[in-house]
Amino acid sequence: MDRLADLVLTVVHEHPAVLTTVEAHLAAATAGSGAADAHAAPDGPEDAHMVGSGPAMRQVFDTIRRCARCDAPVLVTGESGTGKELAALAIHERSAAAEGPFVAVNCGGLPSELVSAELFGHEKGAFTGAVSQRIGRVEEANGGTLFLDEIGDLPLDLQAHLLRFLQNGVIQRVGGNSSIRVDCRVVAATNVDLERAVAEGRFREDLFYRLDVLRICIPALRERPEDIPQLARYFTDRLAREMQLGERHLAPDAVDALMQHTWPGNVRELISTLRRALVMADAQTLHAEDIQPYWNGTGNGGGRSLGAPGHAAASGNGVAAGADGPPPTDEAACLQAALAETGGNVTRTAERLGVSRVTVYKLMRRHNVSRAGAMNGS
Repeated sequence: MDRLADLVLTVVHEHPAVLTTVEAHLAAATAGSGAADAHAAPDGPEDAHMVGSGPAMRQVFDTIRRCARCDAPVLVTGESGTGKELAALAIHERSAAAEGPFVAVNCGGLPSELVSAELFGHEKGAFTGAVSQRIGRVEEANGGTLFLDEIGDLPLDLQAHLLRFLQNGVIQRVGGNSSIRVDCRVVAATNVDLERAVAEGRFREDLFYRLDVLRICIPALRERPEDIPQLARYFTDRLAREMQLGERHLAPDAVDALMQHTWPGNVRELISTLRRALVMADAQTLHAEDIQPYWNGTGNGGGRSLGAPGHAAASGNGVAAGADGPPPTDEAACLQAALAETGGNVTRTAERLGVSRVTVYKLMRRHNVSRAGAMNGS
């Protein structure tokens, strides 16, 4: 027995790639130990679709639980596509404000001239087009959680307004004079180095310290490769059900291929890759050759995939196109699936498909797809 152990240790030492392959297959076997287990989420933050059982994510889940115990502001950091909004949602669902609303605002996705009205609301006649009173997103979050995504993109003048709200809990609508008290938990997220932004004068230091009371760092997918098999099987099952494709599986060689990729777009890129592969594959079981053409929207996929998140699209309208262009039915299926997954949110659909909002609207017109229709599966 000792000689066998010595032999195994020698092989692993001289050929470290063997250990990686064995770990991948063990993780794949664990993640795929049953159809129910493939998409079942344990009792914890994972049930908000944060999937992972490795040490890095266990630390994240533990921090989320601790942050949920109080109502202090939380700053969530991490690269684009790592799941920062899901972390914020997990905090909300485990906090005292869980019965209240969860209001998400993309600070980088709003025109600068509209950010103030979007956040704080406006009175009738406050500006051209303000034909009626409208409450803002901060007010909507009263009694719940306000999630400020891409907080580093908030204009400096609006940072001052947000700071005042964090300090005294009151806001003023644009064009209004009365102070309105709002009680909500604030969770902010960023994929930029806010300390550097403060040093460069792009972000207020006092606001930074107001937000950075508690911090959660979401690791990049390349930093937790042990979670890839579980993630891949979870999303393969979920996407197949959402797109009504029937039961789909990942072969061991597909899991091996996924383990070898560096995933610069993180979990969002993984989801986008699996979605395209599922739409284009005919077989019930996906193999490596079914997946690899759709990494980063590149490869020999015949140009039949929408661009991957975080990458420029290959054709003028934002959709990767081959010599004959993408088959409309496949393009429409990807669009409908993305709209359904985001609840019809065009901004988030554009992020998932790696295209602009304008392109999403063009595709919706081209394929006669409506947000309501996509959510209803029609």
